[in-house]
Amino acid sequence: MAGKIIIFSAPSGAGKSTLVQHLLTCGYNMEFSVSATSRASRGTEHHGIDYYYLTPDEFREKISRNEFLEFEEVYPDCYYGTLRSEIERISRNGKNIVFDVDVMGGLNIKKQFSERALAFFIAPPSLEILHQRLMNRGTDSPEMIAKRIGKADFEMTFAPKFDIVIVNDDLDKTKKVAEKAILEFLGF
Repeated sequence: MAGKIIIFSAPSGAGKSTLVQHLLTCGYNMEFSVSATSRASRGTEHHGIDYYYLTPDEFREKISRNEFLEFEEVYPDCYYGTLRSEIERISRNGKNIVFDVDVMGGLNIKKQFSERALAFFIAPPSLEILHQRLMNRGTDSPEMIAKRIGKADFEMTFAPKFDIVIVNDDLDKTKKVAEKAILEFLGF
């Protein structure tokens, strides 16, 4: 069945993007919803593939025109959101829509789509391990990592509001748990 919504949310560095990339290769008639952000691209990220990169002013202009399904200012002038046009594009293609979004965005999408959506919370094994993962990633300054850890501690309190919580302490196990839940949700 097409048109279902599958949401993955987690603190930064918990492994949700790696998991989503794997799941998109499993042949479940799913397409990735590219989010918009006002942050700069990292490394090999590309506009329109990884994110739609907007300036903070462009982002605010789209907010004023109600072009977002959901959005959040995660840090000052650092916005993330889901463009309504992206949902329309994927729906026209007859696909199920996969979201890789922050915790509040995931809850907002779940609230809007209710039973049509399955919301996953991917949790790190601990904040210490999360800190190490962010350090090993090498994409953020120590100050940004400290901000991300503080935010992760807060975001973990929202885990019970999601349909499924998976502690990502073993990526292969996490993949299998997510695959099983998705297959059941999609009716395969």
